[in-house]
Amino acid sequence: MSDKKPKAIPIKDLISEDGAHELATSPDMQPYLRLIKAGMQDRDTTPHMEEIAAMPLEKRYVWRVASALKWAFADLETVSVNVDRETLSEEDLKKLIELLRLRPMQLCIFLKALLGEEVMERMMAEAVAVAKREE
Repeated sequence: MSDKKPKAIPIKDLISEDGAHELATSPDMQPYLRLIKAGMQDRDTTPHMEEIAAMPLEKRYVWRVASALKWAFADLETVSVNVDRETLSEEDLKKLIELLRLRPMQLCIFLKALLGEEVMERMMAEAVAVAKREE
């Protein structure tokens, strides 16, 4: 993996991933957007924090992320991964690598925000150790 720092991109040039707009504007994200807006406008965020605190777990942002990972890896097995790796064209492999390139970093950022830096580091170190033992 490259140690290159991400380049700065002007806000007007930002492009979101497919589906990001739909997720960001979904009804379940509205309480979070109201909280962010209030914070950016230097207004009291307490009512928005209370609104989010009252939301059931299954409606929360962290649940969406955790559920997506659960479904992504529910049937994980490496035979199919190995077959795909051996049969993908160079072009398709490059597309796949680009799609996955930022995911480990994003997962670390998510875990750090949710659980703290120490727990994130421990979880990722354990994950790397397990992956190294796999054949």
